[in-house]
Amino acid sequence: MGGRPRVLTVQHTPNGGPGRFGAWLAEGGLAPDVVRAYDGEPLPDRLDGHRGLLVLGGGYLPDDDARAPWLAPTRALVAQALDGGVPVFGICLGGQMLARVAGGAVAAEHGRPEIGSTPLALRPEAADDPLFHGLPERTAAIENHVDAVTALPPGARWLAQSERCPYQAFAVGDRAWGTQFHPEATAAQVRTWDPERLRRLGFDPAEAVRRAEADEPASAEVWRTVALRFASLVRDG
Repeated sequence: MGGRPRVLTVQHTPNGGPGRFGAWLAEGGLAPDVVRAYDGEPLPDRLDGHRGLLVLGGGYLPDDDARAPWLAPTRALVAQALDGGVPVFGICLGGQMLARVAGGAVAAEHGRPEIGSTPLALRPEAADDPLFHGLPERTAAIENHVDAVTALPPGARWLAQSERCPYQAFAVGDRAWGTQFHPEATAAQVRTWDPERLRRLGFDPAEAVRRAEADEPASAEVWRTVALRFASLVRDG
């Protein structure tokens, strides 16, 4: 990947890699530098040498340090990125962490869970956002959460919502974004999810797969656009 700008990518679970989002960042000229923190790979103390930060999802709250001791240094890197104007993209747990670090609030098992491809609605604030402008007003994305952001950080822009979970996407300043949904996930991944867990949460596993497959062609293009715009922001400094 030569001289491509490097993006520090924090992975929290074995199955929670950057997926197609990482591939889109590479398509956009970046070099995702994945740290498998769940497996004991050390995080750097500073972002020096990295031009962007991508924090992925996982089954933890942002401050669940007892179960996941790498979360504290990850929060420190998010704070450092915000202070230094380094572009940040947080997905699910990563989005919740961005909200928490920037002064918002997150709660465990809040509201109704969302599993599989879910309709989203863009809000008016998305119209002039660097990543979300011009996207379809109605789109879909894959969800897999029971925890949620309950209050956005002061001054954050609220970009997208769903019927069950209001804070689906938001921006902090003009260089940091968080999503509750998983733009990196595919219908193929939904197929691998534990069917008993889905039923326990009130979802039909076969229907979740069917809907994800039906929505994927259109939604993939939407989230590829967002990823390429983020890549451009990182490249241009």
